[in-house]
Amino acid sequence: MGSEASEAVELREDAINGKPVFDLEERTARFGEAVIRFAKKIPPNSVNNRLIEQLVGAATSVGANYCEADDGVSRKDFKNKIGTCRKEARESKFFLRMVATAEPGMKTEARALWQEAKELHLIFSSIWRK
Repeated sequence: MGSEASEAVELREDAINGKPVFDLEERTARFGEAVIRFAKKIPPNSVNNRLIEQLVGAATSVGANYCEADDGVSRKDFKNKIGTCRKEARESKFFLRMVATAEPGMKTEARALWQEAKELHLIFSSIWRK
C-alpha cells in the first residue's frame, strides 16, 4: 500500500484513554488529499484529463458531503447526504479502476486508493441503512 493511501486509513488516539478514535471526517479528508496527490502524478492527455476531473471530484465530494451530513438539520437531510457520500465513494472506485486501465503503471497505487474507497462505501452504506 502506498504511503498516500495508508495515510487515508490512519486512526488517531484519544488523548484521554489512549484508545483509537474513529474520525470519519478526518478519514474522508485524508482520502481526498491522497487522491489529489495521486491525480497530480497521472500524465495529462485527452483521456486522462477527463478521468482526473471525475476522480478528484468524486473523491473530494465524499468528505464534503460527510461534513454537510454531520451538520444536517434533520434525520432526512442527514440520510440524504450520507447516501450521496455512498454514491461518491462508489464513483471514486469506478474512476480509480479507469485510471488503472488508462495508466497500467499506476495500478498498484490506484488499487490501494480503490480499497479505501471501498471501505468508505461500506461504512456509508452501513450508516445509511440505520
